[in-house]
Amino acid sequence: MIMSNVIRCTAQKLVLRRPAAPAALHFQSYVTRAHPSPLPTVPIQDALQRLLSEMDERHLHRSQRWENNKDKRVEQRVAYLTARGRPTHPSEAEVRKEAADKEYRRMDESVEVALQLNLDPRKPGQALRGSFSLPHGNGKKFGVAVFTDNMDLAKQALANGAVVAGGASLIEDIKNGNVSLTSFQRTLASPEMMPQLSSIARLLGPRGLMPNPKLNTIQPQDQLLETLEQQQSGISNYRTDKEGIVRIGIGRGSFGVEKLMDNVRELMNEIQSVKPETFGKGKKGKGGSAKGTKYYLKAHLSTTQSKGSVLVDLRTIDPTSSFFMSSPQ
Repeated sequence: MIMSNVIRCTAQKLVLRRPAAPAALHFQSYVTRAHPSPLPTVPIQDALQRLLSEMDERHLHRSQRWENNKDKRVEQRVAYLTARGRPTHPSEAEVRKEAADKEYRRMDESVEVALQLNLDPRKPGQALRGSFSLPHGNGKKFGVAVFTDNMDLAKQALANGAVVAGGASLIEDIKNGNVSLTSFQRTLASPEMMPQLSSIARLLGPRGLMPNPKLNTIQPQDQLLETLEQQQSGISNYRTDKEGIVRIGIGRGSFGVEKLMDNVRELMNEIQSVKPETFGKGKKGKGGSAKGTKYYLKAHLSTTQSKGSVLVDLRTIDPTSSFFMSSPQ
C-alpha cells in the first residue's frame, strides 16, 4: 500500500515536470508612429476611374438639389425684385421663364498630379524646370504678353490673341501700373528684349512670369508667333518646389480615362527624361546616386473639388517598370 502511494506520487511529479505543449504562435505587426502601416495604393487607371466616378456622383447630387430648390430660388428672387427692384430689372414673368429654361451647369473639374521626387532643389542639378506639350492638352487657355521691339510683329501678336504686346512702352506701362500683372499668365520675349526686362524683373520674377530659356519663352522674332499659339493652347510648364514635388494639371474630367492616361504617359516620360545623374540624400556612388536609390517617392491624383487625393501605385507610372501604365494584377 505504501509502495503504491510512492509510485503514484512519483508519477504525478513527472507529469508536472513535463514541458507544456507549445501554444499557437501569434504575430503582431510592428506598427508605431515611427513605423506606420503602409497606405493602400491604386493603379493609375483605377485611380483615374475612381476620381471620374466621384465627379459624376457630385454632378448628379448637385443637379438634383438644383431642381429641388428651383421654386424656392425663384420665389426669393421675385420677392427681392418686388421689394427693391428697379424698372431696368427683369419682371416676375421674365424671372420665371429664365428659371424654367436655365439648367444646372456642370463644372468641368481639373485633374492634377502631385509627384514627389527624391530631389533636393538646393543642390546643383536637382531643381527641375521645363515645359512640354500634352497629347490632348491640359484644357486651359492662358493670356500671354509678348515683349518685342518690332512693332509690326507686336501688332501681329495682338491679332493672334496676345493680351498685350510691345517693347519699351509696354515695360513702362507695367512699371507704372497701367498694365495689370493679373491680365496675363505667361510671357514671351525675343532675346534682344531681355536686358530691358531687367527693370521689371522684380515684378515678373516672384509671379513666375519672367521669360526663361528652360520654358522656351525666349524665342527669336521669326518663331514668336508660333510659340505664342503653343503657349495659348496650354503648353504645360513644371518645376520642383522646395520639397522636390512637381504639381501639374493633366487635363479635365471631360477628357475621359483614355485621354488622361495618354497625358500621364507623356508627363512621366518627360520627368524620366530630365532625371538628374545624382539625386536623393543617400551616399553617392561613382556613377551618380547610390544603387537602389529611388527617384519616385509618391504620386497623388486629385481633382478640383475632390475631398482628398488618391495614392497611386508607383509601379504603374514609373517608365522603367514592367507595369508602366498597366495594372500589376
